[in-house]
Amino acid sequence: MVHAVPLGSDFQEGLHVIDDAQTGAYGIIAIHSTAPGPAIGGCRFWNYDRPAELAADAMRLAAGMSYKNAIADLPFGGGKAVLLRPSTDFDREAIFRVFADTIDALDGQYITAEDVGTTVADMRLVRQRTRYVAGLDAQPGRAGGDPSIWTALGVFEAMKTASDMYLGASMGSLTIAVQGIGSVGLRLCRLLKNAGARLVIADIDVARATRLALDLGATAVAAEDIFSVPADVFAPCALGGVLNKQTIPRLAAKLVCGGANNQLADECDGTGLLERGIFYAPDYVVNAGGIISVAAEYLGEATEQVRERVSAIGPRLRHVFEQAEREHSAPNLVADTLARQRVGARRLKAAA
Repeated sequence: MVHAVPLGSDFQEGLHVIDDAQTGAYGIIAIHSTAPGPAIGGCRFWNYDRPAELAADAMRLAAGMSYKNAIADLPFGGGKAVLLRPSTDFDREAIFRVFADTIDALDGQYITAEDVGTTVADMRLVRQRTRYVAGLDAQPGRAGGDPSIWTALGVFEAMKTASDMYLGASMGSLTIAVQGIGSVGLRLCRLLKNAGARLVIADIDVARATRLALDLGATAVAAEDIFSVPADVFAPCALGGVLNKQTIPRLAAKLVCGGANNQLADECDGTGLLERGIFYAPDYVVNAGGIISVAAEYLGEATEQVRERVSAIGPRLRHVFEQAEREHSAPNLVADTLARQRVGARRLKAAA
């Protein structure tokens, strides 16, 4: 069963709820904006205690995709799919078949790709039942494949820019605390290691963190200790909401720049960081590399076009930081204002 839930003017298309008793598939496709083009954003497959938490996450992530696509000048609106990962045994392929059929029924309003908990293999299965999917295997000379490669590269480029501006140091002289070593975090760690940075890492999978630490010559710490690690940069690369009233007072780093979405638990937490003298690189500005790749793949563009757009992330972040300094404002508030202006302008243009 699929039905749409209207949410007012901010969410143009509402929430499309998936609830299939036969397969146990349950989730939400949230479409925030379709003014500039189809809503595009990945599919998250994760555990949630309550349906309301899943819905709230889908809405936050969808709005974030609108902002991310607008800031990156991509011709797409913002959307996100969040599927509940069952706590008991389940048929993964059956769940993703239901998901694919739901996307197809939306007839191009939403285009999916990988996100936390999903893989290229999942997207291949979805592609068997709908064409509204990217993040597939790359063809020679064409954009495509695992977008986490580009997400990590964009974060790395942003971190170089931010470190130059606020730490006056090259990457090789920095200690960087990385929270979460999934696809993006792992690739970011390797880029940082190759640049000569000292790494401290943490993950909820302790064995995984220990193995990677041995491989990279890094230090692994408990997940709850990563905030207070003496480091120059804190790089959140796990789930959202990690920067909040409890964790911000514990931060020892002077710069926050990472790959996770929705890093701030609340908008005011950006101001909380600024008041502590911690410079925050707005997440959807720096982690846009993945969606840049997905968009280019869907449009049939070349890998070089992805590389060119990802290389613009550092200068774009510099612009946000410089405007924040002029306005004596937190960088996340500046980025949000810019993004809202662009989303609004796109909606006015589409309505004209």
